[in-house]
Amino acid sequence: MNSYVNMGVGALLGTVFVLMSVSIASEGIFHSATPEKEGFAIVAEESGAEAGGESAGAEAAAAVPIATLLASADAAAGEATFKKCAACHSGDKGGPNKVGPGLWNIVNHPVATHEGFSYSAGMKTFAEGGKVWDYEHLNHFLAGPKKYVAGTAMGFAGLKKDDERANLIAYLRTLADSPAPLPDASAEGAAAAPAAESAAPAATETAPAAQ
Repeated sequence: MNSYVNMGVGALLGTVFVLMSVSIASEGIFHSATPEKEGFAIVAEESGAEAGGESAGAEAAAAVPIATLLASADAAAGEATFKKCAACHSGDKGGPNKVGPGLWNIVNHPVATHEGFSYSAGMKTFAEGGKVWDYEHLNHFLAGPKKYVAGTAMGFAGLKKDDERANLIAYLRTLADSPAPLPDASAEGAAAAPAAESAAPAATETAPAAQ
């Protein structure tokens, strides 16, 4: 082996040695230990099935009582909103089932019992206990179907605006030979007042504990 080959091999080995030394030194200088406790955690929003379904939807629509909303609702405006529903539901008496069941006489109708329609397992479960589509259930369901009824096959995102939702419910009420009576807004407000009053002292009693 001549001197040129020896020099080349020596240079190569020297370069490898230098690179390894730099790598080891850098690891020691810049190494960052994993913290024992994370600075923050990202929590994904739970779906209806994970968050309790019915209660999650209830929170979305409970800000204003449905009786209060219906007191000033416009059924004619609700008829225009119903066009969003007409692709999947018939509002005619004796109308056919489409993607969704017919909605004639829907107010106070037992849940998941429309003749000839095959309901999802989620809706059948929701119907247990003899639930009917009263104004409260309609209000919460239309605010967020999948949040209120876990597992429903209804793909509609929901009506987030209180007035739009109330107008639609007012129109659905007219789809009957004898429309269901409207809920009493004054009675609903009176029932809510004692609950608010009873909650106030409890909050006052617990305040000193935070001092």
